[in-house]
Amino acid sequence: QVQLVESGGGLVQAGGSLRLSCAASGRTFSSYAMGWFRQAPGMEREFVAGISGTGGRTSYADSVKGRFIISRDNAKNTVYVQMNSLKPVDTAVYYCAARTGTDVHPTGYNYWGQGTQVTVSS
Repeated sequence: QVQLVESGGGLVQAGGSLRLSCAASGRTFSSYAMGWFRQAPGMEREFVAGISGTGGRTSYADSVKGRFIISRDNAKNTVYVQMNSLKPVDTAVYYCAARTGTDVHPTGYNYWGQGTQVTVSS
């Protein structure tokens, strides 16, 4: 079992930046690939970014490529997403997720955090 707790959401103006953090429980954090997802009102939850267990491989949705950076610190059991050049369309609840296995992938996540709201004003 992995428990995930996100933090770092908030209100930011367009063009600004935020960094979300996700702290994970357990002693085998590096054995999980991690991902960030988001869900806007009335929309389906979508994959934003993923990172392999070692952090050596990452993957991004086209909509955030070049603006968002996912990283992890396995010593701290924490995964981050640095969000730059934010746009109003990035407004959503952002979720952290863990996937059994170390390969980065946009699907197949087993464990989810409770989500953190990100609101980008125009």
